[in-house]
Amino acid sequence: MPHSDPDGPLAKRQKVSTLANASETPSNSSRIFAPFRTVGLISPSNIPFTSVPLGKTTFQITTSVGRSLQTYDLLRGLNLVFVTRPQTLADITATLAWGKKVFAAWGGSQDGEPQGLWVFQRGRKIAEVALPSDLAEPIQQITIFGTWFIACAKTRIEVFKTATLEHYTTIHTMAASKGGHEITGGVVTMPTYLNKIFVGRKDGWVEIWNISTGKLIYTLLPPSPDSGAVTCLEPTPALSMLAIAYSNGSLVITNVLTDKRVLQVEAGHADAPVTSISFRTDGLGAGHDGRKDGVMATATPASGDITFWDLNRGGRVMGVLRSAHNPPSGEGGAVLGGISKVEFLSGQAVIVSSGRDNSLKTWIFDETPFSPIPRILHSRSGHSGPVNCLQFLPSDFDGAEAGNKWIISGGKDRSLWGWSMRRDGQSTELSQGNIRKKAKKIGILATSALSHGPTTTLEDLKAPEITCIATSLNRDGGIGALPGKQEIWQKGRDLSKKMDAELSGMTGWESVVTAHKGDPCARTWFWGRKRAGRWALPTGDGTDVTTVAISPCGTFALVGSGAGGIDMYNLQSGVHRQRFPSKLTPAQARQLKMQQLRQADDVVQLQSEGNRKYPAGVGKHTKAITGLVVDSMNKTVVSCGLDGKIKFWDFLTGTLLEQLDWAPMTFPTGCRYHPANNLLAFSCDDLSIRVVDLETKKTIREFWGPKDVINDFCFSNDGRWIIAASRDSVIRIWDLPTSHLIDAIRLEKPCKAVAMSFTGEYLAAALEDSPGVTIWTNKALYKHVPTRQISEAEIGLVAAPTTAGEGNQGLLEAAFEDDQEEEDSGVVAPSIDQISSDLMTLSLVPKSRWQTLLHLDLIKERNKPTEAPKLPEKAPFFLPSTSGAQAPGLKDDAEQAEMDSKSRISRYDQDRFEEAFTSKLRAGAENNNYDDFIEHLKSLSPSSADLELRSLSLGDDDESNELLLFIRALTTRLQARKDYELTQAWMTVFLRLHFDLVMENKALLKALEEWKEQQEKECNRLDDLVGYCSGVVTFLRSPRT
Repeated sequence: MPHSDPDGPLAKRQKVSTLANASETPSNSSRIFAPFRTVGLISPSNIPFTSVPLGKTTFQITTSVGRSLQTYDLLRGLNLVFVTRPQTLADITATLAWGKKVFAAWGGSQDGEPQGLWVFQRGRKIAEVALPSDLAEPIQQITIFGTWFIACAKTRIEVFKTATLEHYTTIHTMAASKGGHEITGGVVTMPTYLNKIFVGRKDGWVEIWNISTGKLIYTLLPPSPDSGAVTCLEPTPALSMLAIAYSNGSLVITNVLTDKRVLQVEAGHADAPVTSISFRTDGLGAGHDGRKDGVMATATPASGDITFWDLNRGGRVMGVLRSAHNPPSGEGGAVLGGISKVEFLSGQAVIVSSGRDNSLKTWIFDETPFSPIPRILHSRSGHSGPVNCLQFLPSDFDGAEAGNKWIISGGKDRSLWGWSMRRDGQSTELSQGNIRKKAKKIGILATSALSHGPTTTLEDLKAPEITCIATSLNRDGGIGALPGKQEIWQKGRDLSKKMDAELSGMTGWESVVTAHKGDPCARTWFWGRKRAGRWALPTGDGTDVTTVAISPCGTFALVGSGAGGIDMYNLQSGVHRQRFPSKLTPAQARQLKMQQLRQADDVVQLQSEGNRKYPAGVGKHTKAITGLVVDSMNKTVVSCGLDGKIKFWDFLTGTLLEQLDWAPMTFPTGCRYHPANNLLAFSCDDLSIRVVDLETKKTIREFWGPKDVINDFCFSNDGRWIIAASRDSVIRIWDLPTSHLIDAIRLEKPCKAVAMSFTGEYLAAALEDSPGVTIWTNKALYKHVPTRQISEAEIGLVAAPTTAGEGNQGLLEAAFEDDQEEEDSGVVAPSIDQISSDLMTLSLVPKSRWQTLLHLDLIKERNKPTEAPKLPEKAPFFLPSTSGAQAPGLKDDAEQAEMDSKSRISRYDQDRFEEAFTSKLRAGAENNNYDDFIEHLKSLSPSSADLELRSLSLGDDDESNELLLFIRALTTRLQARKDYELTQAWMTVFLRLHFDLVMENKALLKALEEWKEQQEKECNRLDDLVGYCSGVVTFLRSPRT
């Protein structure tokens, strides 16, 4: 506590200190990166969403994202409004929105796993429901009706009171053989059936229980013995009617009052049973004109289709919304699909659907013209499979929006996404064309429900899985790039078609290139238009693309193949421009040789051309290309391959300049380049990372430590660190200047891809088997990070960032952490006085002090009172009259005498003060060291310094001439290159006060000329340095270089 005495004064900034103490991290946390948040998760699990009306204007829809809940507002276009915190201790198994509260059941899926039931309101936990101690099954469904709160487990039903959340009773289903008593169809209630619940069992029975008495009332039997388990129960808008779906695909609507079947349809089959049923309640949608009631929607997790039924006259299929969500992928369980739940909103012509493809969508029915199949209204989605690669998007301009805003990622679900770091609603998938239109054209989508089988697959119409991304926004035209309709992914340009190069030159062209698994073509994308580009760039040898790169200018794309070929294309025209090595015909070879001979001016140049180490046309890689890089000046192309060679090519001619051969010791598996320090980093199969200087072609660093394959790595934004993620679930950070492992993060799962923002604020990481992207904040922006070497024993398990942000830290929270004292690596910090004598150093005096000295006369003039204070003419009537009243600003004679006496006493102090100023000035002249005098002058206030400068006198000779000594002191300070701005300010005030005396004294004029000469010398030197640095920075920042 700041104070032990509770009655004493409170410490200032107590809240800040509390925040710092609360944010203390354990010793095994990262020293550099703090967990921040996770983006890209919408509905990644098979837990159904839950909705609740919010007044008469909107609905709120809540989805589960592992251990947190996300609530979206339908009126705002499915805008995210709440994320619950704290996150639950285990994965959420059931949810329910009721009124202003959201209930979430979690845990119990594994033996010994904790479980609970929490209550949230506006994203915050407000209560916890006490579960029975003997409950060892996960809660699968939550229902509330009237005064009863129902939690349904696998074989038992827990009943609570809604008002107090107290446990009331436990209902066990009737025992049966072979697990037939398990609850598979959930629990529902029906209007007008007081205290009654309907329970769907695995053996096909539907039990009716009175929860008030805890007694079984009745049992509805299945229509046939082979109907299978109950998969879904849903009450209809008509009273006493209950829809029951069975695992063999049949769907029965039963009158529970009479126990008679009203309607039976085959809504699915044994491989795709119906698991979600919903009825439209606005009284429209059925019939040939849509004016009748009786619309039912069914869905199954085995497909991405939603089937709409007209229940009038025995029931018929009105239409099928094909591929409302992605169907289950044929590539295995990594890419999820299917529909988890569909629900008509109460009284609305809107249906909400969520799928295991990590998406939440709303659909609306058009009344005029009538359509039995709805159209999309709102959609929020993300990757449906794990993320393979990611990259922070560079920026083509400066300012507040520059860099750090967008992450672009490619996943196993064959999609390319852009994630906004500022606003989740801006995140979007880059379009691959009208997939649904293509599918309908070739017959994949049809109006008949059963014409093409129970499932729909659109995977073949999408580009294959993305394995590598390259970006450059220097030529990106934004949303206006190449306006109009453009064909996508053409394999080469048709030369017969004219192309307006002037239009593309003004508006820009593609800025993203991707490599795809098992695809011989790299594909281009428009980032500004968020859609697929015009070109599919094939490899020259017809093998699969392994890696891609874009030149810094944004004009050329390089494609590396599995057979070792490298091809360069022009992104503006799609034309093949170069091959590495270049391919020359015999005639071209003879012509090149003759041209070289004609250009040789002397024998030395001729000999150097003849002794070239690598002639044109040779040096091709013999195995797959694993890395491609173009340097910042568009002069050199660097490639590495599985043949163990690193080759340096001439960008224009395609000629091999130099190569490094690491075979058979190792071979590089990846390459990264940092343009600021001109360094290349290579990950190798021997679990090391080697750093090569592009200028000297020498290996300057080797980093070891990973225990398994290096999945991905990157440079930090300033090029000081190398961040690598390996399959041993550790992210390691090495410091390049010291070669030390300065930090490491051990995660629960291996990290597949890492990327750091161009401003250094964030580190993005994609975890294995996760469709989301985790974001970490960089604490080094606000606090010192020791470069001490850490050992593998110091690497502790760190929790990854969560969607809820529980325990996560933003940049400011990380900045307020208490620094743990650690011994640094012994690097001596430079002196704060002056780093080097060649550098001009400014002072640490506040700017306001010497600026006030320059304008002290003006400040005094402005602050001077216009007139003396006067007595009031007449006091107000409500004030009592007092004798001897006077104006507040006036003093009586006694006070004035006291002030005179104080001024006489303080006069001696002023004399001593002036004596100290003069003595330090003369002592500096004798020793030729004015440091004490300058430090004394810097410590004076503006008014005191002005008084001292006015008090300088000529004296009888040069030794007593204070004006001369002062000029020499400033000249000496200028020669030492210290306190530059103070020297200018003091000389300005000095000349303003004593200009007339200086002009009459030759010694003062001579000293002033020496000061002027030194001033001009330093001014010219600084001007040359600033001009040179400005020119170099402008040249490097220009997008044309």
